[in-house]
Amino acid sequence: MIDTQNSTGGVDLRTLQDLTAKQASKEKSLGQEDFLKLMTTQLQNQDPMKPMENGDFLAQIAQFSTVEGIGDLNKNFSSLSASLVSNQALQATNLVGRQVLAPTGVAALKAGSGIRGSVELPTASGDVVVTVRDQSGQVVRRLDLGSQAAGSTSFQWDGLRDDGQYASPGNYFLSAESSVDGQFQSVDTLLVSDVRSVTLSNSGGLLLDLDGIGSLDFSEVRQIL
Repeated sequence: MIDTQNSTGGVDLRTLQDLTAKQASKEKSLGQEDFLKLMTTQLQNQDPMKPMENGDFLAQIAQFSTVEGIGDLNKNFSSLSASLVSNQALQATNLVGRQVLAPTGVAALKAGSGIRGSVELPTASGDVVVTVRDQSGQVVRRLDLGSQAAGSTSFQWDGLRDDGQYASPGNYFLSAESSVDGQFQSVDTLLVSDVRSVTLSNSGGLLLDLDGIGSLDFSEVRQIL
């Protein structure tokens, strides 16, 4: 056992702990050299009649080594994390000008072009219908994809309304329904969008700025085209 009371002419453990706490508070961290100095002082001033047991001595050294090792490991992980984020950001710059497929629910229609996407079917369907709505919620076009097997089914809206006229450029909302056992139910709809820029979020993730839509977390992207 380590005597926590004052030993004659020596420095007790409690005083040594106070010194250690003050030193740690002052410098925020205790280095190997500081630890060895304090340990040497403790050994020189301990009560000769009650020397520190080997187990206690080794326990303190092991504790210090563990704390120092964890600190070094945290530093290495922080450095690795920063490196990975930087590398990810560098690679993400290659996305600018490309297209991505994501569950945005909305896509920008440009003059003379259409909107592409896909429907994710959990099971086979006797009929799949994609509905296109304008920003006021009015139905512009219904696309009947017919019977489809389970999985991903691609589709394309050519920009024409149900009356055969071209829809005005702008954002349009697309959703899909699938018929299973005579009952229609909503299914996931993925749309193709152009990537205008890439930025880093406050949490370190990547945000894609999609044309006509705005920000989208990179983790939402299902496919890069």
